[in-house]
Amino acid sequence: MAEIVNLRSARKAKARAEAATNAASNRAAFGRTKAEKQATTAEAERAERTLDGSKRERERPR
Repeated sequence: MAEIVNLRSARKAKARAEAATNAASNRAAFGRTKAEKQATTAEAERAERTLDGSKRERERPR
């Protein structure tokens, strides 16, 4: 026979698992020091400047 499952506890277990994954992503996003955030921002800006500096200008058709 099949195993009897209490739906309330299954629903609570699912909610706990979702909360845990949400907490993990929040720790990654918000659990950084100010210096780490500034370093990430500076790196992104540097990469964007490098990419923009490497672009070739298009000639306009006459």
